[in-house]
Amino acid sequence: MSKIKLFVAMLSVASAGAFAIDTITIEDIPKIKTVVQSAVSPSGELVAYTRSLPRELYVDKNGRNYVELYLTDDKGVSRPFITGKVNVSSLEWSVDGQYIYFLAKFDKEKYTQLYRIPVNGGERQKVMGLKNSSISRYDISPDGKQVAILAMPAKDKSEKKLKELGFKAEVYEMGLKNKQLYVTDLVIKEQPVELDAYKVTGYVSDMNWSAQGDQLLIKTQPTALIDDSYTKGQWHVMNVEDQKITMSIATEGKLGSAEFSYDGKHIAVIGAEDKHDPAAGRLYLADVKTGEITDWLPNFAGHVSDIEWSHKSAKLNFIAQVGTESIVANIKPGSNKYKTQIKAGKIIASNLSLSNSDKTLVVKGHTAKHPNEVFLVRGKKATKLSDSNPWLKDKKIAKQESITIKARDGVEVGGILVYPLEYQQGKRYPLIMQVHGGPESHEKNGWVTAYSKPGQMGAARGYAVFYPNYRGSTGKGVAYSKLGQNDYAGKEFDDLVDMKKHLVDIGLVDSKRVGITGGSYGGYASAWAATKLTEHFAASVMFVGISNQLSKFGTTDISNEMHLVHARSYPWDKWQYYLERSPIYWAHQSKTPLLIMHGKDDPRVHPAQSMEMYRYMKVQGKDVRLVYYPGEGHGNRKVAAQYDYSIRLMRWMDNYLMDGNNEMPDYKVDHKANLAAKKPTEKAHTADK
Repeated sequence: MSKIKLFVAMLSVASAGAFAIDTITIEDIPKIKTVVQSAVSPSGELVAYTRSLPRELYVDKNGRNYVELYLTDDKGVSRPFITGKVNVSSLEWSVDGQYIYFLAKFDKEKYTQLYRIPVNGGERQKVMGLKNSSISRYDISPDGKQVAILAMPAKDKSEKKLKELGFKAEVYEMGLKNKQLYVTDLVIKEQPVELDAYKVTGYVSDMNWSAQGDQLLIKTQPTALIDDSYTKGQWHVMNVEDQKITMSIATEGKLGSAEFSYDGKHIAVIGAEDKHDPAAGRLYLADVKTGEITDWLPNFAGHVSDIEWSHKSAKLNFIAQVGTESIVANIKPGSNKYKTQIKAGKIIASNLSLSNSDKTLVVKGHTAKHPNEVFLVRGKKATKLSDSNPWLKDKKIAKQESITIKARDGVEVGGILVYPLEYQQGKRYPLIMQVHGGPESHEKNGWVTAYSKPGQMGAARGYAVFYPNYRGSTGKGVAYSKLGQNDYAGKEFDDLVDMKKHLVDIGLVDSKRVGITGGSYGGYASAWAATKLTEHFAASVMFVGISNQLSKFGTTDISNEMHLVHARSYPWDKWQYYLERSPIYWAHQSKTPLLIMHGKDDPRVHPAQSMEMYRYMKVQGKDVRLVYYPGEGHGNRKVAAQYDYSIRLMRWMDNYLMDGNNEMPDYKVDHKANLAAKKPTEKAHTADK
């Protein structure tokens, strides 16, 4: 190898951070903090929020990021409340605004318990815990005197003993336990308590109090199966006193959140249009007295994602995803017209929270320049209160925009384009196409950089990065989200080629240097691109993806959902069709080097899908590599696995798209060297203590 080629190879493998500290690198991604939840106080003057605390690579034990608790005033002055190696979740304010309630485990506790911490100073207090079970969700009654709790039944000690003795037989999908509903007084309980579960049939997955505190909205499904949660959920109205269900909300298909209006006359529900609607994004209004349910926003060309009733008026506040943007708006019963409070293009909003006066609304939101932060909304003005990553201000951010084109058959498609950081008009660049999963989701014009998404990090390395919203994506109404049904890998993936062609035609992209990647359904697209569409893509990275639609149906935990909102048929109805819509069928013609990565404990897309793809490619002499991540499921959650993934993803793309190599890159990642480099830091830290 010549000295020049050797230098180029070293440059692509090494971190971009070693050469340009003012750009976003692979090493920056694990350091990014993000707001997880925000909750405004009853007065509207304070906001409690949780924020991720990244684990330190090669130092901290394996696991997910920690989650800390902070408090900010409405001027953006933040105070740390519970920090360090903790995991705080599910924030709620006390009725008087004096305490913040939350769920957590401390001091080697075995089960998650309910805590509170005073706002004006003082230590956290354990409020209550259950005997031999974790609290998974809670909701405090409007008067602050009671709390509704969701938890699994207490574990039977004999089960553990029998397992120790070797009795471990598992009958698949049988013997599942249902999560239960409990209601108890909200008082300090020193010892773990045993509560009597409410008489609810099935698995309880969510609940909300009525404003009067005499009723509960409870969401159920027949069993704990994820397929039931997708396709068989239902909301009910229950009287708290006698535990009788007085009304069931009969919507068909996927079901989201629901909430009582503060006058108790209505219930707002996020649901689906029908059983074939791939996403819960329709807004419904139910009359509590008559039980009548109506489509509140008929033909809405977007997807409603969060709702919160006003306290002082019969007005529902909501967040909706419209195209690649989001809006914050409100609507009143009796009208199908909504008023926009935060227009599209400001922030990508989620997690609504409303003060008692209705004058202060809080959301978390992200933009092209930063991940999720706390935003306070008064009137039509949104003010950012938190700044989780001040170091991002010193980083160069590449140009990003939403684009729209017409596919070959005239259907409008588009996505998010991140330009190369030092973009020069007239120069062609390598492209990484990042395909979203679902397909019932969509890419938003906000922060698009993560461990599996090159985004700004890819742009800093000289790539154009494109996030396509192919037909079947959400954000444009139900009809659009159904366009890919009964056509696996058909026109939906032809859209990817059409969008690539557009980027080539406008002079931005080098057609011979295009890579593709994605997870889940995006992994399916990546495998399809490496086989059936191989002439269009020079490199592919498939993550938790589908390789065989026949065996996928028989090994997933969402086969019913697949049938209803994706395939609209069963494999035995058309075996050959399913086979021909599988990447393994086309592996023989592949010319695209394929890197496959998969969580070894994935219940959604069985890891055998990746093994099939690998074996079909390997036996036929194709360039393919398979990486499994033990302990990970449908996507990597733990920091070390995420970092390893980022390195392998970008090394694969750099090898083929930047360096023009024909051989696969080394399969090893030198974590040993990084570990050794950390040791002096650890020793110095110990000495400081």
